[in-house]
Order: sequence, then C-alpha cells, then structure tokens
Amino acid sequence: MEEKKGISEDWLSLWMGMFIFVLGLGLFVGQDILGWGIKTNVWIDITKSINPVAGSLKAMPGLTSLFLTYVFMLVITEIGAIAMGANVGRFMVGFTLVFWIGYACWLAGHFAYIAATPDQLSKFGIGWSLKLTGEAGFIIALIVGLIVGNFFPRFSGILEEATRPELYIKTAIVIMGAGLGVKAAGAAGLASTILFLGLCAIIVAYLIYWAVVYFIARKYFKFSREWAAPLASGISICGVSAAIATGGAIRARPVVAIMVSSLVVIFAVVELLILPFMAQVFLWQEPMVAGAWMGLAVKTDGAAVASGAIVDSLIRAKTLAMTGVNYKEGWIIMTATTVKIFIDIFIGVWAFILAFIWCTKIECVGGRVKAIEIWDRFPKFVLGYAVTFLIMLFVCLAAPGVLKTAQAATGEMKTFRVLFFVLTFFTIGVVSNFKKLWEEGIGRLAAVYVLCLFGFIIWVGLLISWIFFHGVMPPLAG
Repeated sequence: MEEKKGISEDWLSLWMGMFIFVLGLGLFVGQDILGWGIKTNVWIDITKSINPVAGSLKAMPGLTSLFLTYVFMLVITEIGAIAMGANVGRFMVGFTLVFWIGYACWLAGHFAYIAATPDQLSKFGIGWSLKLTGEAGFIIALIVGLIVGNFFPRFSGILEEATRPELYIKTAIVIMGAGLGVKAAGAAGLASTILFLGLCAIIVAYLIYWAVVYFIARKYFKFSREWAAPLASGISICGVSAAIATGGAIRARPVVAIMVSSLVVIFAVVELLILPFMAQVFLWQEPMVAGAWMGLAVKTDGAAVASGAIVDSLIRAKTLAMTGVNYKEGWIIMTATTVKIFIDIFIGVWAFILAFIWCTKIECVGGRVKAIEIWDRFPKFVLGYAVTFLIMLFVCLAAPGVLKTAQAATGEMKTFRVLFFVLTFFTIGVVSNFKKLWEEGIGRLAAVYVLCLFGFIIWVGLLISWIFFHGVMPPLAG
C-alpha cells in the first residue's frame, strides 16, 4: 500500500524490536517490565490456556494479561503508524481486528488434540493428537488470512492499513536475536564437540543447499534472480526470516518474500509430521545424527526444535525398550537446537553478502560502487538482530551467573516475538490473492520447493549429519 513520507518499515521494525529488547532487560536490574505479557499453553480446558509469562505474576488473570498485551502492542504499532505517515484511525481499527483474529488462531492452534506431542498425551489424558505443536497456530492464522483475503474483500479493505506482514516479521526477527544469543551462550558450556560439529555441518550444508536451489530455480524453472534468491534462502537457511532478509538485501518486491514464507511454513508442518518418525525407525541407533538432521532439514525454528523434542522422546524410548540403554534426556534436542541456532546466525552474514553482490555485480555494474549504496540496500532490521544477539551472547559469556536471568528476560521478549509472527502469517494470508499468486507463479514456486526439499535437501542434510555426528552418543541417564 502507498503511504505518506515517513520512516520506512525497515527502520521502524529495528526501533520497535530494540524497544521491546530494552524493556526486557529490566530483569537484570530487578525490574520485571514485561512479565505481564501473555503466555499461551497447550490446552484441553480453555480456562487454563493463558497466563502471564512471569511466574511471579501467576495471580494475574489470563484475560488481564491478554488485554495488557493487546494495549501495549497497539500503542507501539500506532506510534509506528504515525511515524510512517499512515492513517492513524484506520490503522487502529485494522490492528485491533488483526490482533484479535490472529490471537484466536494462535489459541486454537494450541488445542491439545492439534498441538500435543507424543510425550504430552498422558498429561492431557488423550489418546491421539495431530502432534503439530502450538506452531499449528501459524498455519491456522495463514489459512484464516487467505479466506479473508480471497473471499471477503470488503473486510480485508478494513484491515488494509494494518496489513503489514513485513513490519511484523522484521520486528520479530530483531527480538529473536536476543534469544539466540542466550541459547548460543548456554550451549557453549555444555558440549564443545556438538558446537564444533554443528558449525561445520551447517557451513557445508548451506553452501551446497543455497547454490543448488538457486541454480535449479534459474536454470530449469526460469525464475528471475528476484525470485530465485529468496527461494534459495528460504529453503536453505531458516525459512521465513531468511526469505525476508534476502528479499530486503536484493530489493525484491514484497510479494516475493510473502509467497516464499507461505510455502516455508506449510512444508515445515509436513516435515514435522514425517521426519521424526522416520528418524525413530532408521536412526534410533544414531541418536545425535537424528537430532542434527532435524536441525538441518526442518525450516522453521519452532518446527525444528519441536522435531528435535519428538525425536528425543521417541528414540530414547525405543533404545530403552530394545537394548535397555537409557540415554539422558535433552541431548538429542540440544543437537537439533544447536545446529538450528548456527543456521539462524548465518542470516545476517548472508544478507550482507547478498547486498554486496547485488550492488556490485548485478545491479550497479558500470561504475565504482559507493559504500552508501550497499548501506542503503542492506536490511536495517538485520542490524537489530545482530545487536540483540551479540549483547546477550557477550553478557552471558562474560558473566555466566546471569544466564538464568537472561533466559527469563528473553522468555518474556519471546511473548511479543511470537505474537508478531502470528500477525505476520495472518496478514500474509490477507494480502495473498490466489488469482494474483497464480499469475505470479506460486505453482512453479511450490514445484521448486517440493523438488529441492524432498529431492535432495532432506537427504543431503541426513548425509552431512551422518558424516559429522556418526558415533557420537548422548550420555547415559544417571
């Protein structure tokens, strides 16, 4: 949509994300500023589905926490709308509807029959579940958004001013950096071997993945560079975040990243339903290979970690039943998470590399390239991602005693990161008109995705996991 001159969404997402990050740091000085943020639980009884993220505020009713979360996000986004020169009144109405519809989708995705993983079934007293984890809420939000955007044009017009998926996802990525910094610091003291092997594995895998997907998209499906680069990053790195960052670096149209993001989240769910059970059948004697495979193959953070958790549970149970060996809980999922963290860290590096290449070799050929041109092209929100990551990493490494405080702080920040992701997927759906997407080539895009993901990425990831983690075993329980 067109808007009056003002701050760009790129810069605004940086400042919004940094503002939430700074508020979250209050725990380091004894001030729990974000503890009232809403936490959504997997539920059978909906009255137990929501509560404040801070345990110290457990007496606060969940509905109060949810309302405060809405007001806070409305205020900061409304200030952003003013800064961008948007229509303030229309934005307020649109955002209110976007927030409540999006959150309803997120809550529905946490229903136990949809979200509960195998290790949670007994807790809820149920015999089956789709095992999609709470991330099913993203899929529901995307589907509901698609319905609104394609079948209710008048209603989607009311939402238009607040239908800004790139603003929401970029803000979420800035906040995400803090959590990754804490995870990286926490893992550093646990298993240096896993860290080293994980780093080697993702470098090898990524250099293969990106180049092959880009080549296939260009050579055989005749996609332009504008489409091939975000698609290669979306399949190769961590999906949505990487596609958005790449799109910004090469100045692709917003529809490109939106279409790639939609495919990423859909196929991540497919992988979540299939790969953990394949790992249980074929890799139960190589548990760390299975964990690394989940990190390399599944393309969203939540789905990758959830896959690692399912594999951890399934393989430990099978090993105990078959051999009597009882592995210590958590090491398989730690392997999956560590590999995924390294992949995520690569986003900022790759965005800079692509911004440089596109400016110097592809679009700005014929004269001396000025540094300001690369700076203008570089996605500014990636700077926020890097800053929050490095601050939390260095703080935790310099003072290991604050790790628990850092985990609590980033846990509270995560509340808002997740909600911005939910708003992203709902609004992606709203702006995704099937007819226009087909004309843009989403059918061919999906064909590339299926061919690359199931044709070689999953299997190359398995091979690399085997090469680096074969023979590495978790410690025994006790």
